[in-house]
Amino acid sequence: MILGALIASTLLRLFIVQMFVIPSGSMQNTLQKQDRVAVQKLATFHRGDVVVFRDTQFWLGTAKSEEDPFRRALIFVGLAPDESSNHLIKRVIGVAGDHVTCCDARGRVMVNGVALEEGSYLYTDPVTGEQVDPSTVAFDVVVPVGRIFVMGDHRNNSQDSRCHLADETAGAPEGSAAFIPAENVVGTAMAVVFPFSRVHGFERPATFDGIPSGAPPPADPVITGPKVLC
Repeated sequence: MILGALIASTLLRLFIVQMFVIPSGSMQNTLQKQDRVAVQKLATFHRGDVVVFRDTQFWLGTAKSEEDPFRRALIFVGLAPDESSNHLIKRVIGVAGDHVTCCDARGRVMVNGVALEEGSYLYTDPVTGEQVDPSTVAFDVVVPVGRIFVMGDHRNNSQDSRCHLADETAGAPEGSAAFIPAENVVGTAMAVVFPFSRVHGFERPATFDGIPSGAPPPADPVITGPKVLC
């Protein structure tokens, strides 16, 4: 029975749902530091979804893996959340072929010519009640084939795609590190399951529903104008 339960738990973790703890304030107030997040792996992701992805672009530098073999085993079978530093969580703003720019006359991010109304999820200061701007820096990109453009909900505290447009990667076009390979996406955030006071599910914001499809995606990133420095 124990062996069967372990096998079922491992299969659940590998193919259906995995638990993550990602200690970052970049997604506040949607996520708080140390929230336990259940990530589903069955359905594909879309613009507006919150996704967990592997950090093969080295946004966090050299990844630090779990050193405790017992805890590694618990993570593998799905009995403990993955707290390793080689995963990130952000919101998908643009997919392959999308033209993502900031900002329009009202300071909004635009995707394929449609302005995003992001008031439902951008970080709001709990003391002053002020909400962060969609972006304090301008950018203009077209997402290349097989990649996504991601941003954190706490835009003033998120080292996201905007911040890597000037990165140089050996053997790759400038700025390639800003665009996450779609194959790196582990899954879509389904719910916060702990602490119990913060249990809630995730819904894709309605502002992403009316965005038209982008043009055929280019092979390499198209980055116009000055590069963002974060």
